[in-house]
Amino acid sequence: MASRVEQAVDKRVEQAIEKLKMTGVRMTPQRHAILAYLLQTDTHPTVDEIYRALEDRFPNMSVATVYNNLKVFLEAGLVRELAYGDGASRYDADMSEHYHAICEKCGKIVDFEYPALHDIEEAAQEKTEFAVHGHRMEVYGICKECQQVELSMT
Repeated sequence: MASRVEQAVDKRVEQAIEKLKMTGVRMTPQRHAILAYLLQTDTHPTVDEIYRALEDRFPNMSVATVYNNLKVFLEAGLVRELAYGDGASRYDADMSEHYHAICEKCGKIVDFEYPALHDIEEAAQEKTEFAVHGHRMEVYGICKECQQVELSMT
C-alpha cells in the first residue's frame, strides 16, 4: 500500500500530466519519468543530475532530451528555473510561494515557507516604475552538514 507521500506525489504527477495533455503535449515514458522525478525530489536538480538519476532506466535518453522536456515543463508552468549565473540552472517543481536557503559551501538549496513579501513588490514598483511581476528571495549561509564538516576539521 502506498504511503500518503507517495499518493500525494502520484496525484501531483496525474494533475501535471492532465495540464500537459490540455496544452497538446504528448506524454512519453521519458517525459513522465522526468516529471515524476522533479515532483518527488526537493533537491532542486540540474539537468545533469536529472539525467544521471534516470539514465539507468532510459539508456537511450540524452541530456538534450532532459533539457527539451524541462523547457516544455517551464512553458506549461509546471517547474521554475533557478539560475545563479554559474551556467548550471536548477529546477524546482514546487510552484507554491516559497523561498530558498542556499549553502555557500556545497550549493545545497532548501525550501522554506515565509509569508509572501508582496509589500516589497509594491515598494519596488513605486520606486522604480517597473511593472513588477514577482520576486525571488534567497538567504545564504552554511548548511548543517557543512558546519559539522568544518567543526570536525578544527
